[in-house]
Amino acid sequence: MRKPTLAITSLAATALLALTACGGSTASETQSASDSSATSSSAQSERTISVEDNFGTHELSLPVENVAVTDNRSFELLQNWGIEPVAAPKSLIPATLSEMKNNENIVDIGTHREPDLEALAAAEPKLIINGQRFSQYYEDIKELNPEATLLEFEPREGEPLDQELKRQTKALGEVFNKEKDAEKLIADFDQALERAKKAYNPEQKVMAINVSGSEIGYVAPGKGRFFGPLYDLVGMTPAMEVENTSDNHKGDDISVEAIAQSNPDVMLVLDRDAAISSGESAKPAQEVIEGSDALANVKAVKDKKVILAPSDTYTNENIITYTEMLNQMADTFEQSK
Repeated sequence: MRKPTLAITSLAATALLALTACGGSTASETQSASDSSATSSSAQSERTISVEDNFGTHELSLPVENVAVTDNRSFELLQNWGIEPVAAPKSLIPATLSEMKNNENIVDIGTHREPDLEALAAAEPKLIINGQRFSQYYEDIKELNPEATLLEFEPREGEPLDQELKRQTKALGEVFNKEKDAEKLIADFDQALERAKKAYNPEQKVMAINVSGSEIGYVAPGKGRFFGPLYDLVGMTPAMEVENTSDNHKGDDISVEAIAQSNPDVMLVLDRDAAISSGESAKPAQEVIEGSDALANVKAVKDKKVILAPSDTYTNENIITYTEMLNQMADTFEQSK
């Protein structure tokens, strides 16, 4: 009776030794694998990339630390990606980006009219994303921050806006290790643009305007603020052509009678005051349009085809803003079919 017991015990011991040997080897290999994984992960995160912007190619070490941003088109991207800048012109950050705008840890460098570039330098940024209203201070910023990498992706003259928006988004995605997020934003933009192009009927006449201080300004096709490039991208037919137009931030002078005479089928409206809160005297763009007797019989007004850009557009003209606008346009165009 003892032999079977010994046999079982011997078998169990053998199995136990095998397991112990296996277990000891696994523990050692697990530690080694863990160390290897950590080294691999570190190697992936700590790397150097080449980034091409408007001024050439820059070598940038990742991950980046101490990022400052002056470019309005970059604010929303950074907030969405969880990037907290060390300095920014906080009064230019849209109220819709409250997480960044109200962050007391971010040094305020004033506005483009009264910039505090010394405060920017004192924040000791390693990377500065410059652009839009601060483009005029590029050389000053570069001189005051010799150790920082300065990147600027302001849309270049003569280049299609859609490609310029995607160029900036893709580059920032690589800089902040957010390539997939950037690809998603680009895909969403392309889809919105395709929707708008497909839904638009060239027989529909389109008028774009900018409302500022209760005054209406004309936004010229191809040139005017925000809406100008959309005429070419979507293939829209202008309701009227005006000579000697500009890209003025308030639009060009135009009378409501001229708008009424052109009788647009669709109106695209940028409410400048909604983004900058210029005072109690300024009426919302929708009130200005609906309260105008001269515009009461305009087809776009009667058919409720007045499309308002997102309220923060004037200070947030990035790829996300354009995607939202294009989808709104597509919604309206699709209703017309």
